[in-house]
Amino acid sequence: MTTEPEKPVEQQGRDEASGEGAAEHQSRLEEERGGAGVPDNFQRLWTPHRMAYIKGENKPTGPGAGEGCPFCEIPAMSDEDGLVVARGRSVYTVLNLYPYNSGHLMVVPYRHVADYGELDEAEYTELAVFTRRSLAALRKASGAQGFNVGMNLGLVAGAGIAAHLHQHVVPRWGGDTNFMPVVGHTRVLPQLLRDTRQILADAWPQD
Repeated sequence: MTTEPEKPVEQQGRDEASGEGAAEHQSRLEEERGGAGVPDNFQRLWTPHRMAYIKGENKPTGPGAGEGCPFCEIPAMSDEDGLVVARGRSVYTVLNLYPYNSGHLMVVPYRHVADYGELDEAEYTELAVFTRRSLAALRKASGAQGFNVGMNLGLVAGAGIAAHLHQHVVPRWGGDTNFMPVVGHTRVLPQLLRDTRQILADAWPQD
């Protein structure tokens, strides 16, 4: 009795690539291909777009308003390009480009100011109003069960862009923290930012 020799792994991959699960087959092919390193039981989730954040792209070159501050540049963009959800007279609400969770919003004054104590009455009043509206929009659009709301004032407090104050509004759901961010230092987001922006803009409370 004779049997046909098994196809090489490369040929199996080519045959399987035309059917369902092509991505899974390609992933297996990558793992079985010869090369440096010792095989293990981990799958790899490649996120090259995160390199922009790691390298500090779009970070200001200095503390001034004209030194590359993204919060000063965003208002001049269209809502779609700047990921702006809503605009007020003194503040605006924008999606975080590097969100902790899908729907992570920031309420930002137009004026380039670093400290909460430097806000004038119109600014801190509308900042509070837009924070409340952000909560309402997120509840309506995504059924958020809880929120993390707050500011990091100053570099030592963890502010990514300390020169321009911004308040974070992060929606939370039961079970939304898993091994990916805790062990893998990777956020898995189920929706594209532009789609999230449109959904939240549509859910934004009217005056």
